[in-house]
Amino acid sequence: MKENKIAMVVFDMAGTTVNEDNLVYKTLRTAINHAGFDFSLEEVLAQGAGKEKKQAIRSVLSTYGGITDEVMTSSIYDKFIVDLTDAYAKEEILPQPNVAHVFSALKDNNILAVLNTGYDRVTASSIIEKLGWREGVEFDALVTASDVPENRPHPDMIEFAMKQFGITDSSSVVKVGDSTIDIEEGQNAGCGLSIGITTGAHTAVQLQTANPDYIINNLLELLPLVS
Repeated sequence: MKENKIAMVVFDMAGTTVNEDNLVYKTLRTAINHAGFDFSLEEVLAQGAGKEKKQAIRSVLSTYGGITDEVMTSSIYDKFIVDLTDAYAKEEILPQPNVAHVFSALKDNNILAVLNTGYDRVTASSIIEKLGWREGVEFDALVTASDVPENRPHPDMIEFAMKQFGITDSSSVVKVGDSTIDIEEGQNAGCGLSIGITTGAHTAVQLQTANPDYIINNLLELLPLVS
């Protein structure tokens, strides 16, 4: 890995580059429980973190309730999207500590910084707009769950980003995320490094179950790994 020049780092958004205090999963939990359940935030995080959000609902319902009901899933998802739009309009959303410095350092080293997310493009774009980030300025590209056929842990979003910038060697790509499914996504894409970070949904113990190359506690710890 050390012999390969890093061309691109793909960052998850919520919990990795964006600090929203698990707002999305708190909102998801409320929407699911509104349908007659009583799942804890920990249960929703364990099964839903990092996934496309309709798939997250399916995972929570099937794992803890033994339920596979697409009508219910769609109804919960529709409520969740409305509630999340409301929540993001009202609540404070901040960049994770040191993210601006890390983006800048990557740019200085000619390494692309790409954001990817289990959100749809409308939701992701609204978050980025609220943060005041601009594509091509603070970061180089955004890839969302609604841009590709298959979502995490499939490698489609990373492959989409690679194609966008003409990158053919996946070992020159690094994936960073705060959930096990982020790590699995990086591994399935053949990334040179798949790195877990403890600033979001999953603990270091949970992240370790996906066998990441590294677990970091702050985005600054990424820089020596890619330099």
